[in-house]
Amino acid sequence: MRGTLALPLAVALAATPVSGQASTGAPEVSELVSDAVGYLKTSQTDEGAFSPQLGPAITGLVATGLLRHGRSMSDPLVSDAVDYVLGFVQPDGGVYSPGSTHRNYETCIAVQMLREAAEAPGAKSDYKEVLAGADAFLRGLQWDAEEGHDISSLNYGGAGYGGHSRPDLSNTSFLIDALHSLGAGPDDPAIQKALVFVSRTQNLESEHNATPFAAKVNDGGFYYTPAAGGTSQAGETAGGGLRSYGSMTYAGLKSMIYAGVGPDDPRVEAAYNWIRRHYTLNENPGMGSSGLYYYYHTFAKALDAIGEPVITEADGSRHDWRAELVRTLADAQQESGAWVNSNERWLESDPNLSTAYALLALSYCDEAEPARAQSQR
Repeated sequence: MRGTLALPLAVALAATPVSGQASTGAPEVSELVSDAVGYLKTSQTDEGAFSPQLGPAITGLVATGLLRHGRSMSDPLVSDAVDYVLGFVQPDGGVYSPGSTHRNYETCIAVQMLREAAEAPGAKSDYKEVLAGADAFLRGLQWDAEEGHDISSLNYGGAGYGGHSRPDLSNTSFLIDALHSLGAGPDDPAIQKALVFVSRTQNLESEHNATPFAAKVNDGGFYYTPAAGGTSQAGETAGGGLRSYGSMTYAGLKSMIYAGVGPDDPRVEAAYNWIRRHYTLNENPGMGSSGLYYYYHTFAKALDAIGEPVITEADGSRHDWRAELVRTLADAQQESGAWVNSNERWLESDPNLSTAYALLALSYCDEAEPARAQSQR
């Protein structure tokens, strides 16, 4: 069932024409996916991996993207990738490269891949034991009392990269996604702990956010982390505020929805209004081309969760975001069938990674997408 939260915004009923509505000759999602599959067949290693030098995460993202578009587990392109990721299951329940500082990120991606694989046509297993171990592992990584952090700590509830010694919104969003895919609801203790951290990454002064950064920008958007002195990848204001940016704002909004925060909550209203003011597919707002394909994925996932097919900007312009995203990705697809970001930041110059993000983004745009995949979101 597409969408989990309908925002009752009167502006959506405005008479302004909707940009991006489908027209004769509009690109079909199936055509873009078919071309991407053609590319991926040439870039997979004999072991089933994609960009294995970067660990198992990219392989997991590619496999998830393929499964979201109805590819069968009988397809070696998918089954070999899943088997490759399964080779990274560790004794502690995590799914990551030995010695990795990205244990949360890699395990969260593996969880979502295996949930898709378990429900896919031709499924070989329910992966119950692996998923149970991963669930316990991820909960153990979350910053809470076990690490000496109570609710007063700005680390509380978050997840992060091991090498940075502090949690961040991106990893916490992945954690919420993984637990959500495993059936954790808004009342789950780990989800509620994560919501505490997510609320503190929003530029919004409220009862949920009394951090030193809350009122310095106060525009309703989200940034990377308030922990360890605070960081925004979009930089700081002259007054020491942490600038909001697109990918984190969509990740924050989607995380709040999964945590059960309703449409009338000031946090959701402020985030949605930030999106209305900064709606674009030309860039990752606040970051330019950095993390553009990650942005496309979080953009699509958050707007699908909201349940609004049309986004109305502050000036009244209306956007069929699905049609616009499909058209944007069609224009950006390479002749090879891959997508690639000319900006090397966050590894998006790797075509396997950018192609995986594009496939995941498109999975929220395809009306012919199997109901199985939709029901998991």
